[in-house]
Amino acid sequence: MFSLTSSHQYYLYSESTDMRKSFDGLCGLISTGMQQDPSNGSVYVFINKRRDRIKLLHWEAGGFVLYYKRLEKGTLERSPTQSGSSVSWPELVMLIEGIPLSERKKRRRFLLNKSA
Repeated sequence: MFSLTSSHQYYLYSESTDMRKSFDGLCGLISTGMQQDPSNGSVYVFINKRRDRIKLLHWEAGGFVLYYKRLEKGTLERSPTQSGSSVSWPELVMLIEGIPLSERKKRRRFLLNKSA
């Protein structure tokens, strides 16, 4: 089934990507630019130069799935990270929804002590 969740690992390709690239072209960027295996089950995130389009490439059992979003207004924020750096699920959702990552503030959460 087509679904992305917080259980996946997400990797952002830091350079601008030509959105004419499809499955094979994006797999080439993952292999050469990120030194990773595109079919390892992770999700790879690509943003174009104008930052109005985003593609996510994900390997599922039996083949690749490509998610593509084009913004009608506004731009996506590009995180100043190295190519292949990990992105958390909340960061990806904020990126896609247009919430500035630079202004986020993560609140501290406390875990319950199960031994008590």
